Amino acid sequence: MKKIRKILYKAAAALSALVFALPVSAASVDLNAVYPISTNDIQGWPAGPEISSDTGILMEAQTGTVVYDKGADELRYPASITKLMTLLVAVENSSLDDMVTFTETGVRDVTPDSGNIGMQLGETMSMEDCLYAMIIYSANEVSAQIAEYVGGTEENFIAMMNERAAEIGCTNTNFVNASGLPDENQYTTARDMALIFREGLKNDIFRKIIGTPTYYIEPTNLNSETRKLHTHIPLFAEESALYYEGCLGGKSGMTNDAGYTLVTGVRQNGVTYIAVVMRGADMNQVSMDSRLLYDYGFQNFQKTEYRTGNVIIPSGTGTESVTVREEEIDGRNREGYYLGDYRVGIGNVEQAAASPTPTPQAEEAEDANQAPLLGQTENSDTTQEPARDGITDLAKFLFIIMGVMVVILVILLIALVKKNKKAKKKRK
Repeated sequence: MKKIRKILYKAAAALSALVFALPVSAASVDLNAVYPISTNDIQGWPAGPEISSDTGILMEAQTGTVVYDKGADELRYPASITKLMTLLVAVENSSLDDMVTFTETGVRDVTPDSGNIGMQLGETMSMEDCLYAMIIYSANEVSAQIAEYVGGTEENFIAMMNERAAEIGCTNTNFVNASGLPDENQYTTARDMALIFREGLKNDIFRKIIGTPTYYIEPTNLNSETRKLHTHIPLFAEESALYYEGCLGGKSGMTNDAGYTLVTGVRQNGVTYIAVVMRGADMNQVSMDSRLLYDYGFQNFQKTEYRTGNVIIPSGTGTESVTVREEEIDGRNREGYYLGDYRVGIGNVEQAAASPTPTPQAEEAEDANQAPLLGQTENSDTTQEPARDGITDLAKFLFIIMGVMVVILVILLIALVKKNKKAKKKRK
């Protein structure tokens, strides 16, 4: 039976990898398009800043409210911000104490023109060292090795990345590698990357890794030198003129087609914003664009308790302007809080029925050593997703493929069990 289970596992993994690696046409990534700031069309909404990057978003982490949207749902190439998804899947499926030995998969991407820390075949590092090398130094060979170690194969890990992204609510993302190296079938959007980063901030280890500006990798079995890693994100480097107070860290990326991409988070006065900018001209530009977005958010909006949740509304706006709609959100019956026709928060219908008047919310952790309250946990009801109409054709196709996969696996199981019974009869 062990052999049967092994065969079934391999079959399931292969079919799963096929399902979650199905790409949307690369032609959908229009690098010549120019997008407006759509949130400027919201009545009573403060006018957002003009950024130079192709697309951008500013999302409040706890409520999920998007206060700034410039082409946030338009496809762009992610480059190394891909590694945020790799980090999330890795910390959810491994231990920091795991020892990772580099194989041909890892050393394959060690080339002079590719970001790496010079890992050698047979060299061993802890998973913790690997994760810091991947995020702080953006080491591509380490990303590939993490993928193989955690997933068993790179293909399995990439399927895990795409499956986890779909669970988070990403609807316009496809990963084909774990590092962000150029591939026309690897794409995402500013909104999807904000959702991935938001999910990551709920994980203690994820926050620790992205929130460490300097890290030292001690000598290994094949390297006698101590490797020093230091952040190259200006908003996170205190010595930089572009440093932003309260920056939680993040990840940058760059390829020719992706341009410069940057995902960061900033926490001030109990409010956490996530900024994503994509396809900027250089690191200085994406950093300046991100600073503009953070200034815009902190200076023009307020986070206010309302009924069973919180709302993000323009400064000076009273909650009497907020309306409540009971609706299905993410498959659950929820309270949607609206300013006009724009959703600015989500609450719990059951809790509202039990306590119809506004109730005090638990104070957010302010101690720097405590985990901030950044959004939905297993029992919270604060996640906001943009309204989606129906199921996309791609989603329908994936459901069909998954159905076929289940049928094939059932048939395979029946055939193997029968074969096993026949073999036992012959031995008797």
